[in-house]
Amino acid sequence: MKAMYRLKNIKHFYSQRCVLQIPSLEIGQGEILGLLGANGSGKSTLLRILAFLETPTEGTVYFKKERVETVSVNYRRSVTLLLQNTYLLKRAVWENVAFGLKVRGVRGKELMKSMEEALYFVGLAPSQFARRKWYELSGGEAQRVALASRLAIKPEVLLLDEPTASVDRVSAELIKQGVRMCREKWGTTLVLVSHDVLWVKSLSDRHLILTEGELSTSSSSNNPFFMFE
Repeated sequence: MKAMYRLKNIKHFYSQRCVLQIPSLEIGQGEILGLLGANGSGKSTLLRILAFLETPTEGTVYFKKERVETVSVNYRRSVTLLLQNTYLLKRAVWENVAFGLKVRGVRGKELMKSMEEALYFVGLAPSQFARRKWYELSGGEAQRVALASRLAIKPEVLLLDEPTASVDRVSAELIKQGVRMCREKWGTTLVLVSHDVLWVKSLSDRHLILTEGELSTSSSSNNPFFMFE
């Protein structure tokens, strides 16, 4: 499997406090990687580095074999991040989903096709939801619209930070469906962060555990996070 990311000797500090220390990490192209850990373990910081929203204090990031010296628009266009509380535009559903496509110059029938396909992927029939306003959506529906807006652009990498934390069980399953379709259709590389251990394990090819900024593959009983599994 080709590597989408390779991280070497990564350290990241906030106000002199080391929040992330990763000697080596490789994420394969088309892999679904799950990240588990307690609050404050460094999961979101790692996602922000993978999304090119932060540069590690120390160490090297390789993206598709290329050493990332300076973050460019091209890197950020290859990667999209979905947060737990995602902001929707105060517009109709279809406009939210189509926004990223328009920014990329997609228009006409191609735009409508991609928008409708993305809504289907997350269980939102375009005939029922495309023209709904943002305020007419439940929390789970709004999160699925946010995911659809990411799927519509067919990202090379999709990063999800607690995507099911504030949604109902049906929406959690439909988000899982959308994630799977993304990989099956386009070979998207996915990194999932969640406290829902079973949800992550049911989706990921492998999962890693972050404890105080350090990675491990063991779900040892000494890890307090797994006392709640």
